[in-house]
Amino acid sequence: MKKIIGLTLGNCVHVAGTMNFLSLAEKENYKTEFVGIGISVSELIKIIEDKRPDIVGLSYRLSPEPLNKILEELKEKIDENNDLKNIVWFFGGTEPTALLAENYNIFQKIFYGNEDIDEVIAYLKGQENLEEEVYPKKLTDRIKSKYPYPVLRHHLGLTSIEKTVEAIQKIAEAKVLDIISIAPDQNAQEFFFDQENMDENLSGAGGVPIRTEEDLRTLFNAGQRGNYPLLRSYSGTKNIIRFADVLKKNINNAWCAVPLFWYSELDKRGPRTLREAIIENQQVMAWHGERNIPVEVNDSHHWSLRDAHDAIGVAAAYLAALNAKKMGVKDYIAQFMFNVPAYISAENDLGKMLAKIELIESLVDESFKVYRQARAGLASFPADLNQAKGQLAASAYLAMAIKPHIYHVVGFCEAHHAAEAEDVIESCKIVRGIIKNEFLGSIDLSKDVNVQRRKTELIEEAKLIIDSIKSLSPEIDDPLTDPDTLVKAVKLGILDAPQLKGNSIAKGELKTRMVSGALYAYDEESAKIIHEKERLEAILKETSSFF
Repeated sequence: MKKIIGLTLGNCVHVAGTMNFLSLAEKENYKTEFVGIGISVSELIKIIEDKRPDIVGLSYRLSPEPLNKILEELKEKIDENNDLKNIVWFFGGTEPTALLAENYNIFQKIFYGNEDIDEVIAYLKGQENLEEEVYPKKLTDRIKSKYPYPVLRHHLGLTSIEKTVEAIQKIAEAKVLDIISIAPDQNAQEFFFDQENMDENLSGAGGVPIRTEEDLRTLFNAGQRGNYPLLRSYSGTKNIIRFADVLKKNINNAWCAVPLFWYSELDKRGPRTLREAIIENQQVMAWHGERNIPVEVNDSHHWSLRDAHDAIGVAAAYLAALNAKKMGVKDYIAQFMFNVPAYISAENDLGKMLAKIELIESLVDESFKVYRQARAGLASFPADLNQAKGQLAASAYLAMAIKPHIYHVVGFCEAHHAAEAEDVIESCKIVRGIIKNEFLGSIDLSKDVNVQRRKTELIEEAKLIIDSIKSLSPEIDDPLTDPDTLVKAVKLGILDAPQLKGNSIAKGELKTRMVSGALYAYDEESAKIIHEKERLEAILKETSSFF
């Protein structure tokens, strides 16, 4: 195990960069030690004689002029001492001090202050010049190569193949993004295999107009540069397994995202009945599980985006993960969408996410691994672009409390315009800045008393919802994965949302309200919160008469 010592030179006391570098090195199995600030050359020589390091990392972040004298003295000492010549010397500083350090031919590696975490890790791994070998082509390998630093994902879907290709090339060369999520237009999602039914007036609406497998290969090839970002695509709303096979063959789809209840008569984003959708979505999970492709089941935020109260969002997160596991999924991507609804308080938001995590990760075993993916809710972004950048940073900082494996960057510009390459790159750089500062040390927000209180409340209420669904089919071994039972839970209103009012398959009677920064079921007539036990008991009393 190689030993690295780190320090600041002269009268420099700025240690954050040095400590961050040593932290990265320690995670890569180096033996590290920080030996002090403002170290003179003579003191440094004594430290080296005592510590016998393989590598010495020096930092200087003040005005460059005094650094000349320090490095002149250090070079003289190295020239006079063979032991010092055998040491690997690193230098880190600002761009002006780093450029000055170049002149002395002392350092095997100089860090200029603008390097990304990926570049530093690659150097420590000895992979700096290995190009694509640095960037694993499988999602789980890419996560393992960086964790606890999350890989970054951003969606992209411009109005033509040509524009999207150009954008992918720019993003890949910028080396700021690990996964590009291709957003096909609605025509492609619904009519890829029966294009005679497309309305060409809607071409490019909501995403890139993918029409052929060659289009997908063109998009994939555009990313074979820079940091070789992985590609993935939305699953579509019809012929999902056929489309999944196309995505696997042509873009090596990084993971599948599929709902459990949605893209059906429930949200009118497809022709399927709710029962048909549940069955087909389960089949899609199984298809990917058989091929060891990770799966994300994104039901939880679908319910929350329709104003279902927090307890339903937590219960839906557990149902989604359980169904994925039972369908044979081995690597599960659990997405945690913060800021839904947009005005939820930070402590209640984090409490909700921790409740989801506890229930989802109770399913983890040797055959089922969970990867946490965090993101900001789209509705929380204001149209003012400067305020939106602040929201992106604030949401990312809060999300770091759940230690995500993947951070889904939402472009700060989305409330104003669809993200172009430059917007994606800027958004990713904002989030990377948050991540870099987070790993210098931060407050553990998850331990806050109010956060823990809300987590406990939501776990208890979500379990009541889950038990109520089970009670609908006591004769079935696994009612939580039974399509008929799940349909019944929606019809009865155990799973419900205000925005489902008037829906033919849903109850659509739930009322919710934000109270003290959290979303609850609410009785408008008596102006009070309805606790979940009370709500569910009232629903279950109607069960025998309903069916």
